[in-house]
Amino acid sequence: MSLLARSAAPLRQVAVRARTAPVRSMHGEYKHIPFDYDKKVVFGVKVAAYLIGGFSIPFVAAYYQLSKSAGAS
Repeated sequence: MSLLARSAAPLRQVAVRARTAPVRSMHGEYKHIPFDYDKKVVFGVKVAAYLIGGFSIPFVAAYYQLSKSAGAS
């Protein structure tokens, strides 16, 4: 086998490997979200509580500041 033929063999193997489909994980379904959302009702309640809690913080702070200033006068 010539030097040229021997150097082309690894290149052919790389080309064949590049054409194959990517290997998927064998551990089941791939989940890229860092929390579990299989129970959709529980997940919806948690999301709603998080969003309502975060949205209400400025209103609660404003009410507290207004009531604090109203009590001083």
